[in-house]
Amino acid sequence: MADILAGIDIAGYLLSIPGIGLVTVAGFLGEIGEPQNYEHWKQIQKLAGLNLSEQSSGKKDGQSKISKRGRAELRNLLYQASLTLVAKNREFKALYHYFLTRRENPLKKKQALVAIAVKLLRVMYGLARKKENYDPDKVLGDYRRAQLQQAA
Repeated sequence: MADILAGIDIAGYLLSIPGIGLVTVAGFLGEIGEPQNYEHWKQIQKLAGLNLSEQSSGKKDGQSKISKRGRAELRNLLYQASLTLVAKNREFKALYHYFLTRRENPLKKKQALVAIAVKLLRVMYGLARKKENYDPDKVLGDYRRAQLQQAA
């Protein structure tokens, strides 16, 4: 697997993320194919079934949940990778903690892990499209960094 990934130019950019390994990168690229074929990261989010959908009728407002109408393997891969990132990556750990403890709309643990999985998808898509290595300063951005400092 390492030899095959060595022949793919964007694999090195994805492997630069601390906490992401060969299996995750190979599975991600195997499921989505060429990232250049997608115009926006939300297309991959929908492909994974991680987009929100609401079950409601005329009289009842339902809860928003992920649709699960996509590739279960890709969704599982991103979820499993988010578990590792929360444990080993400083930026993703801080973001996970923020999701759990924010004042407005704190998330449950699994909801926060799904949000981290979506963030990972965005980061991986961005690195593959721009052909850049992982930069911890760009992952959170100024707005999210200010939220984290305010919550601390």
